[in-house]
Amino acid sequence: MDSETVAVRLEKELNQRLVTLATKTGRSKSFYVKQALSRYLEDMEDTYLAIDRIENPGVRVSMEEAKRILDVED
Repeated sequence: MDSETVAVRLEKELNQRLVTLATKTGRSKSFYVKQALSRYLEDMEDTYLAIDRIENPGVRVSMEEAKRILDVED
């Protein structure tokens, strides 16, 4: 897997919490930063997708019309 390095400045308290967690669990700080960032990005991507769909709703069809288009029977 290709990877790149990203430098992040953390407030002392946040870094100490990260160090403490990493030490207690035997994981690296990088592990927890990657986990947190991945979850945050998923949430933000979902949020912006939802906002886009609200602002640009596109074509809406009834259930009956969708079934007809997809050739689905009840």
